[in-house]
Amino acid sequence: MTLNTEFNLGTQSDSLFNELLDAHQGLSLDQSSQMNAAMILLLMNHIGDPAVIRDAIARARAALDA
Repeated sequence: MTLNTEFNLGTQSDSLFNELLDAHQGLSLDQSSQMNAAMILLLMNHIGDPAVIRDAIARARAALDA
């Protein structure tokens, strides 16, 4: 499996993004960070392929360093 970086959220992308934002409402910065970490771990488990996960980590970090 390779990391899919093409748009893949379909017609519900805006709704999903808004649901993610709404889930952070009322949380402290620490709670928000904890929620993000929990989501990342859940999605990493769902992906299950170490190479894909490592690629995603590297790309996310590189985007911050650019």
